[in-house]
Amino acid sequence: MWEMDGIYKEHADLIYKYLFSLSLNAHTAEELTQETFYRAMLSINTYNGNCKMSTWLCQIAKHLWYQELDKNRRRKTEPLDESFPDNSKSVESAVLDKQDKMSIYRMLHNLSEPTREVMYLRLSGELSFREIGELLNQSETWARVTFYRGKKKLMEGLE
Repeated sequence: MWEMDGIYKEHADLIYKYLFSLSLNAHTAEELTQETFYRAMLSINTYNGNCKMSTWLCQIAKHLWYQELDKNRRRKTEPLDESFPDNSKSVESAVLDKQDKMSIYRMLHNLSEPTREVMYLRLSGELSFREIGELLNQSETWARVTFYRGKKKLMEGLE
């Protein structure tokens, strides 16, 4: 009934961009994209057509991303390049930069689920509002308003 090759060709780029926006790592996004389509192939008979195929695939991708996060949390490793400050910066400025970055990510993490996801997709994934709306099964206007409100909350938190 379903042609997986056609589904892959049509949706692979969108799924990759979505996973890249979550992981910020090309290799991880590529691996998870392949795993997403593998899992979709195994469970294509459970797809009932109540949502867009891209939405169904993104749900699979999101669950795989959460599994990846859990696996990485258990390892608790950091890349060597982040462990040592850049030679051109002082130790103090490197620590302050990392603290600022962490506080912004904490504030992003505390946003409600749709707002947080829109913010990640827009800022990290560099997706358009139209793509975000399509991905989350909403309108482009909804994505714009949600992003604006999230940005406003972040700005209030920084002040």
